Amino acid sequence: MNMSQIYIAVSIIALAIVALLVFFAAKRQKEKRLTPLASLAFGFVLAGILFGEERFLGYSLLGIGVILSVIDMVRKLRNR
Repeated sequence: MNMSQIYIAVSIIALAIVALLVFFAAKRQKEKRLTPLASLAFGFVLAGILFGEERFLGYSLLGIGVILSVIDMVRKLRNR
């Protein structure tokens, strides 16, 4: 595996973990509204996918999106 495949695999694994955490955290709530921070994270992930041809920019945007989504999940869990 070359480095770009490793980065893609790590990104997919991180997004899967985030999706699982969101699924289990949202399971307890009746309404599933997207918070502004989650919307921003989603936008960064989409921008990272769109700018994937430039590796540094694409992976940076994906990383920012994942970090923002984790921060959003932690904030949601603490507010309970």
